[in-house]
Amino acid sequence: MAGYCYTLGQLNYRFKDLAEVMAKASPLRSGDQLAGVAAATAEERVVAQMVLADLPLKTFLNETVIPYEQDEVTRLIIDTHDAEAFAPVAHLTVGELRNWLLLESTDARILQDVCLGLTPEMVAAVSKIMRNQDLILVARKCEVITAFRNTIGVPGHFSTRLQPNHPTDDLNGIAASIFDGLMYGSGDAVIGINPATDDVAQTIKLLNMLDELISRYEIPTQSCVLTHVTNTIEAVERGAPVDLVFQSIGGTEITNKSFGVSLALLQEAREAALSLKRGSVGDNVMYFETGQGSALSANGHHGVDQQTCETRAYGLARALDPLLINTVVGFIGPEYLFDGKQIIRAGLEDHFCGKLLGLPMGCDICYTNHAQADQNDMDTLLTLLASARCQFIMGIPGSDDIMLNYQTTSFHDALYIRQLFGARPAPEFDTWLKQQKIFTESGNQLLADKLPGRFAAALSGAGGKL
Repeated sequence: MAGYCYTLGQLNYRFKDLAEVMAKASPLRSGDQLAGVAAATAEERVVAQMVLADLPLKTFLNETVIPYEQDEVTRLIIDTHDAEAFAPVAHLTVGELRNWLLLESTDARILQDVCLGLTPEMVAAVSKIMRNQDLILVARKCEVITAFRNTIGVPGHFSTRLQPNHPTDDLNGIAASIFDGLMYGSGDAVIGINPATDDVAQTIKLLNMLDELISRYEIPTQSCVLTHVTNTIEAVERGAPVDLVFQSIGGTEITNKSFGVSLALLQEAREAALSLKRGSVGDNVMYFETGQGSALSANGHHGVDQQTCETRAYGLARALDPLLINTVVGFIGPEYLFDGKQIIRAGLEDHFCGKLLGLPMGCDICYTNHAQADQNDMDTLLTLLASARCQFIMGIPGSDDIMLNYQTTSFHDALYIRQLFGARPAPEFDTWLKQQKIFTESGNQLLADKLPGRFAAALSGAGGKL
């Protein structure tokens, strides 16, 4: 298309292509300013949003924000588009899609039926013209259920990743954090360790420790060591007990090359994990993390705004049928999301876009210490995401990751959400917690009054080892 124009009074606005309209329509964030793609004024932003609202959804099938020939993520998005699923909304504009999504009659089943017909760019576009309450309401209607050793995403349930990181990968320190988290009902999404030493030998050591713990206590959950995907493939080849394959991914081919991955490599890793057949109730074996700003930091954004690049990463993830995907929303820093307001908006956008695309979305609700944000901002985003039925959050002792040095959510934060919304952990994990007398059976009371005998005994012997 030659250009996108809009006349406002005596002023004529012209945007050169779809990517520029998308970028200028984005709510203000520091990363887009850093990239030089943000709207110069609030007026220009509103004009771009009005242009975007009037665009037919079919535009996104005829014009790509990154050329098909240059980018494998673009090729994946276009080549896997489901025309039959798209048919019910094919006649709509972006603005009309927003109105359709907000209809009471557009329920979970309808959204599931249409999700494969929506491209990431369509979803990113509609998010840019939605208020926060719109993002929450539509995301709440989306139901995405995945499974491995338990079932994630069932309505009325709220899960956590137990993140027991340690700056030296000390097994006793990691075990202590795991024990602490389990006693607060954390860890049903995954017990996932970011290793301090990223090599295959250390990965296998941690995997064996997690497997022994899960087996000994018959915990219906899954483990993951968040190492590079090539390390995980080698660990599988060496016979290590791999449950989930982790990888950070981005929304462009260049970004993924900076992570050392490609679609083919991710598919190879998925097949390796599936070959082990370690799941008991399902076979979703992939765990992805993303974050707005990764494409810009890799100089791989092609002039596309950071939120659209982020949503394209979800298009890549969708092709690999993950158990979990979470946006690490404030981790990269204020260069990309400057303050609490920008972090909150980005978290709601990411969650909405992922859920609408049919993904099991969680969020690492976090910030770095040099951002203009604090724990109250994170409490606000946590509560808003829970009202939108976010699948899972992070659970970390005291909300302070002593290895990665950033602030996120704690075991207590998950208890707050479960009490506030009457939510329980994943069904199988919830049953286990009750059997172990960690959680109670009664009403909305969760924690038992005292430490269960089995775990009290473990603390008193063997130097406190699990």
